[in-house]
Amino acid sequence: MVELDFVLKIAAIGLIVGVLHQVLAKNGREEYAQLTALAGLVVVLLLLLPQLLSLLEQLRGAFGF
Repeated sequence: MVELDFVLKIAAIGLIVGVLHQVLAKNGREEYAQLTALAGLVVVLLLLLPQLLSLLEQLRGAFGF
């Protein structure tokens, strides 16, 4: 099961990236705003990767693959 601190980390990253995106977009830096959003997505995916691998291992063990 996903722990609460893990969910809060992802929410905090989303909040920070959202604020940075808005600030950069309003100052005419749309390119940097998009790069910030992309970087936030990559960070969250890297945080999720071990959880996904654990899920796949559990499924593999349950179904005997």
